[in-house]
Amino acid sequence: MKFPYGVCDFNKIITEKLFYCDRTDYIARIEEMGYFLLFLRPRRFGKSLLLSMLENYYDVARKDRFEEIFGHLLISKNPTPLHNQYFILKWDFSCVDPSGSAEDIKKALNNHVNACIRSFSAIYQDYLQGAIEIYPDDAVSSIKSLLDAVRPTPYSVYLLIDEYDNFANEVMMGVRREKKDIYEALVYEEGPLKTLFKAVKSFTDGSGFDRSFITGVSPVVMSDITSGYNIAKNIYFDQTFNDLCGFNEAEIEKAVNDIATECGFKERHAADALDLMRIYYNGYAFAPNAKELVYNPTLAIYFMEAFSAVCKYPRKMLDANLAADEAKLRYISQIPKGKELLLDLMKDNHQIIISDLSDRFGIEQMLSDKSKDLGFMASFLYYFGVLTIESETEEGKLILRVPNLVTAGLYVKRIQEMLLPEPSDRDDGVLAAEQLYAKGNMEPLCEFVEQRFFQVFRNRDYRWANELTVKTAFLTLLYNDILYIMDSEKETGRGYADLTMIIRPDMRRFKILDILIEFKYVSLKQSGLTGKKVRKLSIKELQAIPVMRAKMEEAKKQVEQYGNALEQKYDNLRLKRFAVVSLGFERLLWNTL
Repeated sequence: MKFPYGVCDFNKIITEKLFYCDRTDYIARIEEMGYFLLFLRPRRFGKSLLLSMLENYYDVARKDRFEEIFGHLLISKNPTPLHNQYFILKWDFSCVDPSGSAEDIKKALNNHVNACIRSFSAIYQDYLQGAIEIYPDDAVSSIKSLLDAVRPTPYSVYLLIDEYDNFANEVMMGVRREKKDIYEALVYEEGPLKTLFKAVKSFTDGSGFDRSFITGVSPVVMSDITSGYNIAKNIYFDQTFNDLCGFNEAEIEKAVNDIATECGFKERHAADALDLMRIYYNGYAFAPNAKELVYNPTLAIYFMEAFSAVCKYPRKMLDANLAADEAKLRYISQIPKGKELLLDLMKDNHQIIISDLSDRFGIEQMLSDKSKDLGFMASFLYYFGVLTIESETEEGKLILRVPNLVTAGLYVKRIQEMLLPEPSDRDDGVLAAEQLYAKGNMEPLCEFVEQRFFQVFRNRDYRWANELTVKTAFLTLLYNDILYIMDSEKETGRGYADLTMIIRPDMRRFKILDILIEFKYVSLKQSGLTGKKVRKLSIKELQAIPVMRAKMEEAKKQVEQYGNALEQKYDNLRLKRFAVVSLGFERLLWNTL
């Protein structure tokens, strides 16, 4: 099997018989939705391939190749009358350099649009009645010349725009306030971006632009240009298009089974691979009533390409090209109450509840601390793919959650850097964690949490303090997706284990342990002691505190129950069970079972 990692050319994928999950059956539905559409998805989620599919389907210059390209695909059974009936004009704003002054960006945008028009002219010269004049300093006039040349023909123009919000993303991700004026110069008043979209809008009145399909990540630019392009219909919340980009479970299962067959693996091996992919890459829902969860396509192809090439899973489950999503979490962590939001998402089963997702927020809101409430922060994380829709409450609110384990790893890394900003501290934490899963020694890890993490927690006025806070500290230090399937609040029998670390099937050759930890928390008030006094107590004196003794017995009972359930579920576990009780953010007691 050949996988198109990094390939978004639909024609290349089809003609070279690369792995492809057919989405051509959505074309008719897309036509029915309207003439001018806006479709948002997280970065690296297949939007460019979607545009390439539409380009190949509607391009009049590819009419003779329709059967070659689409003959074996779903749309061939009932093609729409519009196939191969348009001139295609395509802009990709990721090709426009967003650096420099507003004038520099204006020039880069102008040059890109003109370059696309030159390409258009070369492709369709045999169809056009006259030449298209290019205005080097005025792309809008170049567009008008293009449409003048198109008007005498029997065809209209289908405008495709990829990554329309590239400029805004560059400004937002760096939270560079000095770039605010540059961005505003592009989108407000008569800025070049707003002027361009106003021109496109004006040319949809029968002058040549019959349809447009625009992709991006967030609605920021559309909010800011307002009347500049207020004809775009948002289809990204439509449950019909939930898997328009991304892979569904059946598609992944078939591909994994095919790879396993090629590698000569048994059925169990294929099931293990599918389980691993499901945990790490599945979980996206882009509409409240989506019928099925979607896999991240870039990560899925990254995994399957490595699996197919050497019949082994990739060592790292996170593709380095997706690691840039950490910047979104860094942005949120710099917002007042943003740190607490990220910490909250590591508890409460990785969920938060909001009234609704915002589809109208501009750069002013992005750069103003006063307007960044929970709804804004959650909506922002949803658009960038680090939160997704879980379901709805009985009151009609939305439940958002962290979609999968690879995304949870991004949160863990951000929280670790947030709470332990010094790299040397993080290195020491890694060494302490290794003592646990390599030798079953809990003491170094507990000492590290007492001496480093608890100092951070004592000095910050977080609004919650319980065993979930302590669990977050341990999870931050122990997270390792190279060796383990990490999970918190994992269902085991009739309850939920606080933290489990199950060795990945392909990593069982190493001398490491499966880990199960149950946490309990005792407040200083419950113990009747002050923090200063608690810090001076010996281990025996801590153990003698009645409420600590009671909580330890409760934790031991639960970890025994959860451990038995895990050993029934998994074969050949090397399970080490631990009960950990925290007294405030001061001291820890632990027991190995």
